[in-house]
Amino acid sequence: MGTITFLGTGTSHGVPMIGCKCDVCLSSDPRDKRTRTSILIEYRGRQILIDAGIDLRQQALREGMDCLDAIVFTHTHADHVFGLDEVRRFNYLSTPTLPVYASRDSIEDIQRIFSYVFDSPKVHGGIPSIELIPVDTEPFEAGGLRMQPVPILHGARTILGFRFGRVAYLTDCSGIPEESMALLEGLDLLILDALRDRPHPTHFSLEQACEAARKMGARRTLFVHMSHQLGHASTNARLPESMQLAYDGQKEEFS
Repeated sequence: MGTITFLGTGTSHGVPMIGCKCDVCLSSDPRDKRTRTSILIEYRGRQILIDAGIDLRQQALREGMDCLDAIVFTHTHADHVFGLDEVRRFNYLSTPTLPVYASRDSIEDIQRIFSYVFDSPKVHGGIPSIELIPVDTEPFEAGGLRMQPVPILHGARTILGFRFGRVAYLTDCSGIPEESMALLEGLDLLILDALRDRPHPTHFSLEQACEAARKMGARRTLFVHMSHQLGHASTNARLPESMQLAYDGQKEEFS
């Protein structure tokens, strides 16, 4: 058995959004407080992070994280990668050099964005120690967990979702190629992007996400990467029980 913790479930702005006075941003429901989307997988005593967003430090403190065995990246937009510097602390606590798995395009971005990590000779103090490991479409192991990359569309860009066991994680998704649908059969849990009600060029709307979830036929679907336009309680009340919004700190077991 393993456990998935939803470290964050919000869009790139987070919820509440800076300077916004809407009902969701002012909500007293803790499930309407959304940090940037990321999950932590605990499996056989090891911890694997999918994406390291801007809020990683806050999320780690909230969940009492004190070790990390691997990071897997879906893509390199700021809300998914800008927490990578926090690896410094986990290097000290648990893993002197942390393996980081990403597509070759994402690895190039990481080397550019965090060029100070890879400078030679090292002239900076306090830098994260990581090993970049490229992945493509073949299964790989991260922290002892077998993961299957699932190419998906984020607007015009192809990024990676991941399947592990009977769970699939597809954030920042606006389309799923037919060849990827074949990798998503027999799911117990689907974690899927659902930004808002209105269509968006690079994310599924809630209606599009529900349609994609029905097509995949997962037993349960939990939506992530929501904006402030979707209140937790009011949105879940109009969704089927098998499809609900996730919330920060939510935990789900998987086998």
